[in-house]
Amino acid sequence: MLLCGPSGSGKSLLSARSGLPVLRLDDFYKEGDDPTLPLVAGSSDIDWDHPGSWDADTAVAAIVELCRTGRTKIPVYDISLSARTGDEAVDMGRTPLFIAEGIFAAEIVTRCRELGVLADALCLSRGPVRTFRRRFLRDLREGRKSVPFLLRRGWRLMRLERSIVARQTALGAHPCDKDEALSRLSAAAAGHRQAATPAA
Repeated sequence: MLLCGPSGSGKSLLSARSGLPVLRLDDFYKEGDDPTLPLVAGSSDIDWDHPGSWDADTAVAAIVELCRTGRTKIPVYDISLSARTGDEAVDMGRTPLFIAEGIFAAEIVTRCRELGVLADALCLSRGPVRTFRRRFLRDLREGRKSVPFLLRRGWRLMRLERSIVARQTALGAHPCDKDEALSRLSAAAAGHRQAATPAA
């Protein structure tokens, strides 16, 4: 299950509520000294909301390995440092489905579908103002970046939210609120459990 949506839309909270294993796609950000990182137009700020700031190839490889073997190793990324600080193992155990969540999840919908590992793709949205408030308070609490950076980023993303959702929808993610997302996650999990149960 791929779960995308604007930063602050509640993806991590929804994933935790689902009870399914979670692969954090934000851990596949490039490091802050990577020369290929894109900048915000007219600014010296790194554009962490641009797909070019993210390592899609490594993320897809991890998803495929997790689907086919039930386990994989992923980087541990510290957003406040813009750096990878280690790695950790992700194990699905006996669960036949997991959620890969992050703001760039929609970017890999087509690749995951072509590779035969996609159950569903959802785009979560709460509305620009509500998302701005939730994102800013979360990022401030977690000390992700400086306050001026967070305010600049938050204002820019609030103005762009509708276009962000439109882009993710065009890439193949179904737009929904948290209730519909939980319903679709439950249905997909039930279907996979049923398919994994051998006939009597």
